[in-house]
Amino acid sequence: MSAFKFALTAVLAVALAHPVSGFARTLDDVRSHGVDNEPTSAEMVADALVARPIYAVATVLGGALFVATLPFSALGGNVKEAANELVTGPAQGLLTRCLGCVRTVQETQFERPAQ
Repeated sequence: MSAFKFALTAVLAVALAHPVSGFARTLDDVRSHGVDNEPTSAEMVADALVARPIYAVATVLGGALFVATLPFSALGGNVKEAANELVTGPAQGLLTRCLGCVRTVQETQFERPAQ
């Protein structure tokens, strides 16, 4: 199966499974949910089977795209921004979140509670 067909199948599976899933939340719940809260087993399974492979593919493809566009980024003076968006962002989603968590560990550590 080609990479495009695999990615398209994964996106369609997520889109079709999302309305049926029992762990869909409102936007406020998603924003307040972090590594401090315990994720449900359904969130852990979805993260392991759907989100982590997508982050892995995005990291590899982003790395390849970053290398391919590096001369243009260097000419434009935005190498750091391109690296952050194409490689670092997906890699952080893949490697620095607990299983089932929405936010990374770093995002939660620097967040101050509202008083």
